[in-house]
Amino acid sequence: MTSITIYHNPRCGTSRNTLAMIRNSGVEPEVIEYLKTPPRRETLVALIAATGRPVIDAVRSKEALFTALNLGAPGVADEQLIDAMVRHPILINRPIVVTPLGTRLCRPSEAVLDILHQPQQGAFTKEDGEVVIAANGQRAPGADRPTSKP
Repeated sequence: MTSITIYHNPRCGTSRNTLAMIRNSGVEPEVIEYLKTPPRRETLVALIAATGRPVIDAVRSKEALFTALNLGAPGVADEQLIDAMVRHPILINRPIVVTPLGTRLCRPSEAVLDILHQPQQGAFTKEDGEVVIAANGQRAPGADRPTSKP
């Protein structure tokens, strides 16, 4: 059984890059395609709490549905945001990764490096050509920028 879980959308480049970095550490995670198997409300609430970030950060605000549902309006409560994500999983920001070292919304994808127990096994270049991990398995120059908040 794996100790890493990724809530993944295979159509998302950030999610694909994050999954590839997990695999580059030599670990095969449990992959939950949350659009096919949405998390239950309790699970979603626990994931968001574990990231230490506000609920609004877990909502995909660039999604047309976010605007259509007026979720960015002043006074929208966390409960309303969670209800919307449960009803419309496309609104869940991704990827969310859970490891023994923590839970992160991995935007940017290299935020996953902060919660992987195993080091990177070799070079890694994102789909857009950005080198994140050098051939020696260490972060490439310029890739040490701060990652997402805890």
